[in-house]
Amino acid sequence: MNKIETLQHYFGHETFREQQEEVIDAILNQQDLLMILPTGGGKSLCYQLPSLLMSGVTVVISPLLALMHDQVVALRENGIAAAMLSSMQTLEESQAIEQQLRSNQIKLLYVAPERLMNDYFLTFLLDLNINFFVVDEAHCVSEWGHEFREHYRMLSQLKISFPSSTIAAFTATATPMVRDDILNNLSLQNPKVITGSLFRKNLTITAQHRQSDGRRQLLEFLKEQGDVAGIVYAFSRKQTETTAAYLQKQGYKAAAYHAGLATNVKNKVFADFVSDNINIVVATIAFGMGIDKSNIRFVVHMNLPKTLENYYQEIGRAGRDGVDATTLLLFSTADIVQQKSFIEDLPDSPYKENAFEKINTISRFANSESCRHQQVAAYFHDNIDECGDRCDNCINPHKNKIDITEDVRKLLSAIFRTKQSFGIQYVVDVLRGSKEQRILTNGHNRLSVYGIGEHYSKAQWLSIADKLLELNALAIGEYRVFHILERGANILKGEESVTIREERMSVKKAKTKKKVDYFDDYEVEIFDQLRALRKEIATANKVPPYVVFSDKTLKELSNTMPSNKIEMLEVHGIGTVKFERYGQAFLELIEEINNA
Repeated sequence: MNKIETLQHYFGHETFREQQEEVIDAILNQQDLLMILPTGGGKSLCYQLPSLLMSGVTVVISPLLALMHDQVVALRENGIAAAMLSSMQTLEESQAIEQQLRSNQIKLLYVAPERLMNDYFLTFLLDLNINFFVVDEAHCVSEWGHEFREHYRMLSQLKISFPSSTIAAFTATATPMVRDDILNNLSLQNPKVITGSLFRKNLTITAQHRQSDGRRQLLEFLKEQGDVAGIVYAFSRKQTETTAAYLQKQGYKAAAYHAGLATNVKNKVFADFVSDNINIVVATIAFGMGIDKSNIRFVVHMNLPKTLENYYQEIGRAGRDGVDATTLLLFSTADIVQQKSFIEDLPDSPYKENAFEKINTISRFANSESCRHQQVAAYFHDNIDECGDRCDNCINPHKNKIDITEDVRKLLSAIFRTKQSFGIQYVVDVLRGSKEQRILTNGHNRLSVYGIGEHYSKAQWLSIADKLLELNALAIGEYRVFHILERGANILKGEESVTIREERMSVKKAKTKKKVDYFDDYEVEIFDQLRALRKEIATANKVPPYVVFSDKTLKELSNTMPSNKIEMLEVHGIGTVKFERYGQAFLELIEEINNA
């Protein structure tokens, strides 16, 4: 088979996406390369397809066992001989795979870098017919990257042990510094560097200042999404558990995931999520890099991520199937203070300076009023036009601002009159006239500022405090005590005014909004019936539902309602192999629907 025939037969696509064929041709010509393409851009196919056209086995180096497992399951469902070698297997299973490799029965072998660098395994590989190596998630090579891994750095030995073998490196994000580090460390010879556009046109990016703990905003967001899958990222293990419990009480099928959970608990949450038994995982960043689930429709951050690279990688887990997806970033200036506190005690070095700059960059991104897609692209040295309607700033460029100078002076005065010795929650309680015993004991109910802030909710006062932190008018000291800085003193004296975006002070109850229509032209009832069949088939075959058919494929099936094999093979994502496995069951359901 040629490239196009292989593409259709195994992957169910009629044409290549932009730049895929260029990468495939480079690999077929045995040229080293680095491809930088956003998540969901089709990187995996760029090395999976040429492997099928070449003799020998392709060795894929990947950082996470879960990610490797998902890739192997998906490849086998497409009729491609794939395997992984990892600590998850017994000695007997590993020996069986090694024998298959010696017999040329496997096309793609997935391994972690730790195993690859093992002396026994390197010696074993020398006896195989290896067509090329793949370094997936290649940004892990770089000490300047956001997910540096020591064993990835050791991949510099690949060209020493296999000097004539081609290396193809892939990553979703890489600044120029990280890109150069990858090229140098892997010793790529005259490499082809291919960079795709950073613009994810199916992804809507939104950011809001977090009000209180952000749960009300999260709930409003989820009400708009409907019955779809998503990830909610939280800062701490405790926050994942309390947020997941809160969502469960609100009727959502949610579960927490973090590194501190028992392995069997984590495995169950992971399995339930990929199998669509639960819709929402509330997780720390321990969850995500290994997710190959294509039908994630939203990603929420309850706190500011450490870097723009982290953020872009994490939101990239939504909409991998090309269908519309939505993101929400909730943040406060306190997040920035907290992130910076983690690196304060590090010894002075370029890495420490770099870490501080990364925090400042994500802070500027969150607070910015310009196109968010454009900002992400610029950070990675890519130039794109404004997104038009794929970020909150472009959707609503002229956000109203209100003058809050007098209210700011009330807050600053309350901080001053409580002797700059309390946290902001306490100060706000004084302003709002709380009868909490601690306030009464301290005599702060007798202050002139006591009760003069009843016209605002606590969340609104905290938004004002956030604004003053951004303006460098306030600082957070030890024990989270708030101090007035020079600019704050100037505002207090009436020498400067302060404005704030109106939505940051909004207290309106959320209107009943129309649910997000991710599939703007699909037949809802038919889609739901097809989805139920997909779940039934996936359960019977012990694979995730999205591996059977993606949401995008089900959407197209609901619209086109094919009646035979020829028509079904024209649907996105259905190749010959997939049709032979599942096609007839879907054709029978479609016929039943038509006759109803």
